[in-house]
Amino acid sequence: MKQAADSALLTDLYQLTMLQAYHDEDLQQTAVFELFVRTLPAQRQFLLLAGIEPALAFLEQLRFDQDELDWLHATGRFRTDFLDSLAELRFTGEVHAMREGTVFFANEPVLRVEAPIAQAQLVESRLLNLVHYATLVASKAARCKLAAPDNLLVDFGLRRAHGAEAGLVAARSSYLAGFAGSATVLAGQQYGIPVFGTMAHSYVEVHELEVQAFRAYAGSQTGLRGPLTLLIDTYDTEAAARKIVALAPALERRGARIGSVRLDSGDLAMHARLVRTIFDQGGLQEVSLFASGDLDEWRLRQLLRAGAPIDGFGVGTALSTSADVPALDAVYKLQSYAGKPRRKRSEGKATWPGAKQVWRWSGPDDRIERDRVALADEPAPPGAQALLQPVMRAGRRIAPPEPLDALRAHAAAQLAALPEPLRGIDAAMPEQAYPVAISEALQQLAASLDRLPH
Repeated sequence: MKQAADSALLTDLYQLTMLQAYHDEDLQQTAVFELFVRTLPAQRQFLLLAGIEPALAFLEQLRFDQDELDWLHATGRFRTDFLDSLAELRFTGEVHAMREGTVFFANEPVLRVEAPIAQAQLVESRLLNLVHYATLVASKAARCKLAAPDNLLVDFGLRRAHGAEAGLVAARSSYLAGFAGSATVLAGQQYGIPVFGTMAHSYVEVHELEVQAFRAYAGSQTGLRGPLTLLIDTYDTEAAARKIVALAPALERRGARIGSVRLDSGDLAMHARLVRTIFDQGGLQEVSLFASGDLDEWRLRQLLRAGAPIDGFGVGTALSTSADVPALDAVYKLQSYAGKPRRKRSEGKATWPGAKQVWRWSGPDDRIERDRVALADEPAPPGAQALLQPVMRAGRRIAPPEPLDALRAHAAAQLAALPEPLRGIDAAMPEQAYPVAISEALQQLAASLDRLPH
């Protein structure tokens, strides 16, 4: 049996009831759908795209297994001839997408699907599910990276993530955005992401004396790959730091070198300054300080502005839940059917019709300056870069999946290209918002559709 994440039944019921109606009406012509975010939350000046590679993998493997079809038949909601058609359903369409790691803004399509209506409709729910959450976490991680650009950042979010898949997506998306790695071991196996770990307070508490725990843990790690990190805030942080100073020479003689210590509670800035002083005076200048505990981009900025001598941070709950912005207004909307543009006109939810392209201009310093959303068949404007590129044709990728490290390098370049007003973590003033224009031809098409009877 398939894993749940791979099942064609991982969709909303109305996708299947609509497909049955399309089948009954013999509606089979090509539809164009686009995935975009309607508006940016007040706490986000930009978004960082993630989830495209998993979305393409989903489209390539899309199919209904017999047990899934048998279950649908048993519900009594679907006719046999329709279910027979689902047995043959495969994604055969074309996809254009922005590259993962690209910075984007409201009303800019990041993914365009062109396929027979049944295929294009069915994939809506899962595509949104894959791209929305990955982008949500990547955008949060990017803000942490902007707040602490020179510090080691590690994803600690698995235990608070909303499910197993979310924990893995958070690890991948945060690494894409510039984190050094994750505490989630499976992310190391699946994506090649560096994994980091320390010890828990429970390990220290199991031992009668704190120094026994340090000595035993160091001994168990001797000769193994990876830095040795000890957790020192179980009882008295500064007292533990002095124990480390006393213990370090003996550990060194046994081949166990302490790479860092972790602080996880209390006034992190104060403890970090005191521990740094103790280590420096005790000859442990090379031992780094790593902090965790309810951290987010604002807390990172606060600690660094306070001069806390902290070299790395573990960011957990706020990252994997994107606590301040737990959802984006991401949608997947029909833009044309059978070669005719379509436009939703619902109050507050109107769409721009037709297949589109997003053009971007950069300045001489390579900072991005402005974007324009235009119809896909409009001529390329001078000096602009087309952000939507073909990635699938006839239901298959045009090129092999891009290595995650290459996407990570692209994301780093995109963050470096942000205009100065967008590089801060505070909300930008309205006059500082990044300009995204709608082309005149696109505006005229929308106006012409609005004049038609409905």
